[in-house]
Amino acid sequence: MAMFSCMRHCVFWLVAGIFLYLAGSGAYASGAPVKPAKLLGAWWIDGSEDLDISGLSFCDGELLAVADKSSEHIYHLPVREGAERVTLEPKARFARPDLPDDQPVPLKVRALHYASTPLSMDFEGITCDASGVYLLSERHNRIARLDSAAKRAQWLVPRWSESARERGYLQVFNAESEGLVKAEGVFWVALEREPRGLLRLERDEVEGKDFRALPGVAGLDFRGRAEDVTALAYYDGGLFTLERNAFAVCRREPASLLAEWCVHYRDIEHAPEFVYRDTRFGKGEGLAINPQGIFVVLDNNGVARAADAGDRRGLLLQLALPEFVNASPRNGARKPQRP
Repeated sequence: MAMFSCMRHCVFWLVAGIFLYLAGSGAYASGAPVKPAKLLGAWWIDGSEDLDISGLSFCDGELLAVADKSSEHIYHLPVREGAERVTLEPKARFARPDLPDDQPVPLKVRALHYASTPLSMDFEGITCDASGVYLLSERHNRIARLDSAAKRAQWLVPRWSESARERGYLQVFNAESEGLVKAEGVFWVALEREPRGLLRLERDEVEGKDFRALPGVAGLDFRGRAEDVTALAYYDGGLFTLERNAFAVCRREPASLLAEWCVHYRDIEHAPEFVYRDTRFGKGEGLAINPQGIFVVLDNNGVARAADAGDRRGLLLQLALPEFVNASPRNGARKPQRP
């Protein structure tokens, strides 16, 4: 009897341990509702050819953007209701930061810095607060603040390349720090894939330490591709993740990172009027949320539309916040309206 009791307790703790491991590793999948996205608007982005727009943020009501292949500009997108296109307009030009002198810089990254100014920063995220605009460099896994007076971007103190790699992140070149948002006084950084995760970062901490696995969602289908996260946004108390290979945007509770709900937009991205000739590209890279809905920008990596071989523009989509969100007394989100 004593042996049976011991075995029973051992099995209990083994099962509990496996559950906790899966939850902590992000492998545990929550049962959050996953709904098809409703398209509210779509705009082809004039002037985006070969720039690969990679990050979005609403700052003082203005939709700002950064691009993979533009290391000394931020842009804005003045979307208009009923229009089929929007022009990517320069918002600010600035001098890029120097190579960081307080962290290792791989030889390939150092060579790119001197060989190509446009490719040297690989800006993947943009966010803002009352004191300024911040840019995320995937090339250096670092945040730069835009000094408007000096017309220069300067590195913030925090760095995380070494600590992230020690924990198994940032193992794939060009699949590293991929999204940025500042929310309630802290930065969140998206670590793209293999494995994916989030870094919670205080502005003045020297080296990132608060790495968090991203819990899965049972209703999302990554179709055999890597589970990834390519952009972040914060709105109405929720942290939003763009999960590109599942064609999904999820609202997550910031403390636990568990998904509250998700919308998926694969049918929109693959619609004949929108789909690109190579569907490995034309993928969601930038995310911004406001009361009018969810804005996702597609980075087509220079690939042309299937419907027009001469058109290599990026695409901005506006998706509705789910209707059940508007009925929820907890978050008080307003019903989406067209901009």
